[in-house]
Amino acid sequence: MSKVTDLVKRLFIGRALRSTQLHEQLLPKRIALPVFASDALSSVAYAPQEILVILSIAGISFYSFAPWVAVAVVVVMLTVVASYRQNVHAYPSGGGDYEVATVNLGQNAGLTVASALMVDYVLTVAVSVANGVDYVGATIPYVAEHKPLVAITIVVLLTLVNLRGIRESGGAFAIPTYTFMFAVIGLVVWGGFRLLVLGDELRAPTADYEIVAEQANLTSFAAAFLILRAFSSGCAALTGVEAISNGVPAFRKPKSKNAATTLLMMGLVSVVMFVGIISLGLASGVKLADPARAAYDVLINGRPAGPDYYQQPIIAQVADAVFGSGSLFFFAIAAVTALILFLAANTAFNGFPVLGSILAQDRFLPRQLHTRGDRLAFSNGIIFLAAAACLLLWGFDADVSRLLNLYIVGVFVSFTLSQIGMVRHWTRHLKTETDSSARRQMRRSRVINFFGGVMTGVVLVVVLLTKFTHGAWIVCVAMPLLFLMMKAIHRHYEKVARELAVSEDAQMDESMLPARNHAVVLVSKIHKPTLRALAYARATRPSTLEALTVGVEGEEARILQEEWERRGIPVPLKMLDSPYREITRPILEYVKSLRRRSPRDVVTVYIPEYVVGHWWEHLLHNQSALRLKGRLLFQPGVMVTSVPWQLHSSDRLKGRPERYAPNAVRRRQREAPAGEARYDEAVREAAAEESARDEMARGEDGKA
Repeated sequence: MSKVTDLVKRLFIGRALRSTQLHEQLLPKRIALPVFASDALSSVAYAPQEILVILSIAGISFYSFAPWVAVAVVVVMLTVVASYRQNVHAYPSGGGDYEVATVNLGQNAGLTVASALMVDYVLTVAVSVANGVDYVGATIPYVAEHKPLVAITIVVLLTLVNLRGIRESGGAFAIPTYTFMFAVIGLVVWGGFRLLVLGDELRAPTADYEIVAEQANLTSFAAAFLILRAFSSGCAALTGVEAISNGVPAFRKPKSKNAATTLLMMGLVSVVMFVGIISLGLASGVKLADPARAAYDVLINGRPAGPDYYQQPIIAQVADAVFGSGSLFFFAIAAVTALILFLAANTAFNGFPVLGSILAQDRFLPRQLHTRGDRLAFSNGIIFLAAAACLLLWGFDADVSRLLNLYIVGVFVSFTLSQIGMVRHWTRHLKTETDSSARRQMRRSRVINFFGGVMTGVVLVVVLLTKFTHGAWIVCVAMPLLFLMMKAIHRHYEKVARELAVSEDAQMDESMLPARNHAVVLVSKIHKPTLRALAYARATRPSTLEALTVGVEGEEARILQEEWERRGIPVPLKMLDSPYREITRPILEYVKSLRRRSPRDVVTVYIPEYVVGHWWEHLLHNQSALRLKGRLLFQPGVMVTSVPWQLHSSDRLKGRPERYAPNAVRRRQREAPAGEARYDEAVREAAAEESARDEMARGEDGKA
């Protein structure tokens, strides 16, 4: 069965890669651009449209504000790109906004950013895939009828591609992303050439339509608020900008320089596409209304469009005006636009696992998220992201309009805190910098970050005010819950670390020996459970005794070896090499080799384990030990011994009588006719017997 499972895994994911092949997975700029920028580039498919939809609430006359709103969005976009170029130079470890906020604003600010980014990454996958399904569903009825199923299937396919490794996923998605870029830029260039040079008149399919204003005769305050709302919706074009700062470790050297260059390329291309689409849309007379009310607010020849009216997206209308309806270029742009919306989710598949790995390394998420899979990707993070996105798509029926109300709240929380953090960063460095040219550059950077923080802060306030009652409240609830969960996980790991810490003067001595027995002691690090397991193994008086560890990370293995020698532990430490980052297989092979050398001997493997008192703690500890024990138990001539170390949380279970104590079942069968009172008395007696036996055992241990 295991061979079949392994065959299926290799079929879908590919052969395992050695740890030394990690450099082969690093990305050049030409691959990094489609990998990390697909979300930001795809936003031009809906950001210009959102501006016109919001402005149409007050009527077509408000379209005159669209150029100014677009200019404001471009200013914010360029400011954020300029700021993040500084981020990747100052903080190249891949922590991105989380690291900036944590270093400069404190742990709570960092966790706020982390919770916001995690929510936003999940929503990026859900919104992008649902939007792409909408494009396809407009031409394929089956897709429209089964949107959640199709959307979840696409997420599963994206997951499989990303599990094959970041380089392979980048190679697979590079061609569609570049095709979309060149198609939209070609549309903008040719449309501008026809409009400005040839003097042609561009007419969108909706150019002669009218839109009924939902809110006419607005007060000055209401009109300003509507314009701000259009601005905040247009700022959806900024989503995905932060992904590159979180993915710096995936770039080839020089990492920071390549990441900054890629970020600049992404920003310039996004601005050209965004400005071009909205300019051609206004020039060709595109009319867009709220999709929920388009059937009534859009007037065709003075009459409502009706329930069968399908409102074409802005890119489709512009392509119709520039190339003509039914032309090859029109269908090509429609196809690549739908495809890029699916691939936009890939940005989250590269950003979320890296962020999860850093949070796990900092002990704010389960350690499993820090583990690289067979293809050197953070597989657990990829699977977790896919599962969360699938639940969201299923829960919201893959409805884009409902999901969009949850979107961009998280990303602007991270934008704002990151900008504030960078202002603090430059202020701190200005206090110690003496070079005049460096100080001028820092002051300029601080002004950019300050301006970006103010702009993104305004957008965040407007988004919360305009979208809170329409679904954004869910994000406002989810973020604090994630924040509290990460704090709780961190407290648990810190508590365990303090409890297991070994003092500098702690040494192996004879007084730590319990009784007797032997063999191979598994070691992950030097702490109290390890010392207890070594002491217990020595007490068994084995014919041979050695400690065994698996060197997954070269630096950690070296540190362990040095500490082992420094402490003078009187047991030889053997380190097994694991080029594929496996734990179980190298240990099994080593134990088998011992058995082959001496088939008549018994090999005893000692495994230190934590004893915990809460069910959820089992998810955070002993997972590797359980897998290893499950394999070792089937090896002939191999004995497995668990050496427990009771954490303080297990104290709550001490002395508590079990519902079915030893002999209680037999006593109940014998005494059941006499009623429940006798059964309860039997349980109490059995518990007392167990307690007495434990007391005697402790007394004997003390005498020993």
